[in-house]
Amino acid sequence: MIPHNKPTLGQAEREAAVRVLDSGWVAQGREVQAFEDEVCQYLGLAAGHAVALSSGTAALFLALWVLDAKGKRIAIPVYSCAALRNAVLMAGGEPVPVDVGEGSPNIEVDQVVRQRVDIVVAAHMFGVPSRWHVANMAIPIIEDCAQAFGVRIDGRIVGLNGTVGVFSFYATKMLTSGGQGGMLVSSNRALIDAVRDYREFDCRRDRVPRFNLQMTDLQAAVGRAQLSQLPNFIAKREAIFASYATAGLPLWPRKTCAGCEPCHYRAVLRVADPLGAIKHLEREGIRAIVPIEEWELLADAAAFPRAAALARSTVSIPIYPALTAGEVTHIVAGASRFDYHGELKPI
Repeated sequence: MIPHNKPTLGQAEREAAVRVLDSGWVAQGREVQAFEDEVCQYLGLAAGHAVALSSGTAALFLALWVLDAKGKRIAIPVYSCAALRNAVLMAGGEPVPVDVGEGSPNIEVDQVVRQRVDIVVAAHMFGVPSRWHVANMAIPIIEDCAQAFGVRIDGRIVGLNGTVGVFSFYATKMLTSGGQGGMLVSSNRALIDAVRDYREFDCRRDRVPRFNLQMTDLQAAVGRAQLSQLPNFIAKREAIFASYATAGLPLWPRKTCAGCEPCHYRAVLRVADPLGAIKHLEREGIRAIVPIEEWELLADAAAFPRAAALARSTVSIPIYPALTAGEVTHIVAGASRFDYHGELKPI
């Protein structure tokens, strides 16, 4: 059975881990500092404008915390991971779910900011970017790049289109720092310094409450090895996606915003019968999933028709860099044998 997803790990990650183990220092230290600096360099940020953390959820929580989310209304995509709602609640905010835009898995930020909210969390779902006009924003935007490390808009890598950007390095994300890990970035140094101060929880004389959300050097070393390979990872995903497109699979969405370059974190098919497609693919030896099921939506599906329609009409097939050429050929052949014809309403 070809897994739906798995990390791409090899000799570079082994050597990085051994280097840290041999050093005798595995907690937060020089590797974490180097990882932060290398992420800044990749994003085109000045050194010192990134903070490595224990998870993407930790990064999102601290983004909300540093923007003083307590008691405020926080717009979040209803079509997204539960971590968004959980982080808002942990930060003391009120989640305000928002439906996806027309023809997109993402919210329409320009529309959302006109509503009565105080902060917006905007995610680039599936590695599909969406743009918004930052100059027109009167409220803070948290750019959630958990599925979009390496996505570009007008040639610029995402993460700096809002007030704060957050990344996840979970096992199966665009890159991993060994299973868990996250990063918070911002061009606003005062926000970065406040987050870094929160992270340094121990041996403090001021008795201000903080929490241990640190990344380890072992994680950071693996993350650095992965970051050096990210261009190759993105290129491999692009090649796999192109194979699926050439075969005529019903990929969705087929278009993105002008000047936007996706990273193909997911290969999503729009189908009239998701369960039938998943069962067919399983018989073909291919694991597929519904990327976000209806019960996973962050609010009642009845109030969010576009997100509900997506949950009822999408299937995600494998598209990770560790796939072999033979596996890609097998997936194309197996997926092409399913009858995708059926009435699908536009989203």
